Amino acid sequence: MDTANSAHYDRCTIVLHWLTAILVVGLFALAEIWAFLPRGTPTRKLLQSLHVSFGLAFAAVLLVRIVWRLSAGRRLPRASGGLPGLAAVGAHFLLYALMAAQVVLGFLFRWAQGEPFSFFGLFDVPTLIPLSRDVRHFYGDLHNTVAWCIIVLAGLHACAALWHHYMMRDGVLRRMTSGG
Repeated sequence: MDTANSAHYDRCTIVLHWLTAILVVGLFALAEIWAFLPRGTPTRKLLQSLHVSFGLAFAAVLLVRIVWRLSAGRRLPRASGGLPGLAAVGAHFLLYALMAAQVVLGFLFRWAQGEPFSFFGLFDVPTLIPLSRDVRHFYGDLHNTVAWCIIVLAGLHACAALWHHYMMRDGVLRRMTSGG
């Protein structure tokens, strides 16, 4: 086993990584489930409200994660060199870019809907940019498309981690599973 690959990220990086993963999958699942429910039903409205609240939590986690990564987060050497290493760096950058875009699109979509959004009923997020309701479908469709892109790319990311763990046996997955 390569000792460089078996080093661990710091606990904060690990927690932020897995919290991000849980929120991404959870937000996606909520949206997919409510799509099967009739419009206007209490269950659908509850799922949408939870989606908005957890989306706000996701925005906060992503912001903290980016600040942590740029400032204090532990950096480890690439797990692979050459083209696989560049692909991994590119995939990570694309995931961050898509997640940031998704947060912005979520806000724009909600503001275009003209509906208030609340964080678990504790406080409302004000409308900072008044948008025409005519653009809500555009932002909603884009929000949905970016969500699918994130899920596909995150799935590939998970498959690559499992490949490293089970096929290459190089300790890459363990870098993100314990604080060493």
